[in-house]
Amino acid sequence: MIELVRTNDAVIISFIESLLRDAGIGFVVADQNMSVLDGSIGILPRRVLVSEDDADEARRLLTDAGISNEIRKR
Repeated sequence: MIELVRTNDAVIISFIESLLRDAGIGFVVADQNMSVLDGSIGILPRRVLVSEDDADEARRLLTDAGISNEIRKR
């Protein structure tokens, strides 16, 4: 698995989840439950992970959706 996105923005995470799910790309959102530690104030970023085989397709999908600025640099 590689890190596609790291953000504190719950809306962006939700949007990315929807895009990936609709495209049939498997993913994992890591650190979702870390909000217990940060008191649900959102200071700890969540990470969207995809398989290395799906990474290029996922990057294209996010770019086409206009959120390429959220993609982690390789």
